[in-house]
Amino acid sequence: MAAHVPTMLVMIIVSSLMMAASMAVVGWGRRRDGLGRWAAALMVNAVGHLLIMLRGQVPDMVSIVLGNLLLSCVFVGMIAAIYQFQGRPPRWLLLLTPSALVTCFVIVFIDNFPARASFVGLVIGLQAVWALVAALERRHATVGRGQWLLVAGLGLEALVLGGRALLALGGSQTATSILQGSLLQTLTFMATFSVVLISSMGFVFMSRDRADENNRIMAALDPLTGVANRRSLIAALDRDVSRAVRSRESIALMMVDIDHFKRVNDRYGHPAGDQVLCSVVNVLSERVRAQDLVGRYGGEEFMVVLPDTTLLGAEQLARELCKAVEESRCRIRAVGGAAPDATTDAALGIAVTVSIGVFGGRLEPGDSWDMLIAAADRALYQAKENGRNRVEVSTSLRRPAYLAAAQANPDTHPVSRY
Repeated sequence: MAAHVPTMLVMIIVSSLMMAASMAVVGWGRRRDGLGRWAAALMVNAVGHLLIMLRGQVPDMVSIVLGNLLLSCVFVGMIAAIYQFQGRPPRWLLLLTPSALVTCFVIVFIDNFPARASFVGLVIGLQAVWALVAALERRHATVGRGQWLLVAGLGLEALVLGGRALLALGGSQTATSILQGSLLQTLTFMATFSVVLISSMGFVFMSRDRADENNRIMAALDPLTGVANRRSLIAALDRDVSRAVRSRESIALMMVDIDHFKRVNDRYGHPAGDQVLCSVVNVLSERVRAQDLVGRYGGEEFMVVLPDTTLLGAEQLARELCKAVEESRCRIRAVGGAAPDATTDAALGIAVTVSIGVFGGRLEPGDSWDMLIAAADRALYQAKENGRNRVEVSTSLRRPAYLAAAQANPDTHPVSRY
């Protein structure tokens, strides 16, 4: 059954324009997502099919040559959009080569519709395969299911155009004009319509899924150091405590605080202090296991959650971390406004130390994550009192006095121990 070709062309033109406008609005100000390039490709698609629909009403050089050139450029724009989404620079000369070949061939065979249909269908089909391969190359780095809609639309277009080219080469091409209705023409335009809708929606979903993933990461990570933030730490600790209670496995927790961090900020400036925080995080992260979790609890204080770890093992690791931080030096750029001697010291590297409080052991039913934090915090307080740059341990889960007082009178705030 053959559909009315001009009607299908109108459907493609209208859907391309509407989808292009929608993607332009969604992608406004988001250049890295490739939505702008995809919208531009849809605009080119609309103009190209409009020129095809005007066959016989405008010169053949415009309708046939320019029209086919624009249809090939549609996939140039789509491939460039996929590359931009993936963060890859497009090689424009290589991308535009198929379009140049289409233009030359159509000019030579402008009066031979079967030859034009086979060659243009083959080239554009290969461009669809190119876009398909580009999307699949980074499929593991692309979150969400939108990419599979994109792949489905491009795959259908490549299949139909490839089949049309093969049929034309085999002499099965029955139509003598692009506007003449046939089953093959109907399948071709339906495939084009599917690319406009299915692939475009898939590309929009890809952008949305990545934005959602970025928001999820931002909500879970500390923006400065890149490790887990306080909310993520507590959620992970709560989960690990529940598992430790059920399985009767040991669990350990460290509270790590940078000694005299205020002096670093005062002497070198807050930008240098930020670099020191990141340096300490790197030292901690490089020396823990994959199943352990390092996070920023607040300010210059960090937490290390150690599932299935005894107190002895946690204490040994804490002493190694304490020594590693002391031996490391955070090399920073000269900080504007700092004193001359401070700038010189900064160029050589800033040395800091940490105090660590450790809790470890088996838990009993009723033990909770806040009790572990209180125990490790109490050990950290003792490390500060005993001279800093040291490790103290705690085996008791009793609540410290200042927490009990805060719970009894929540309107008052405990005095800082630092």
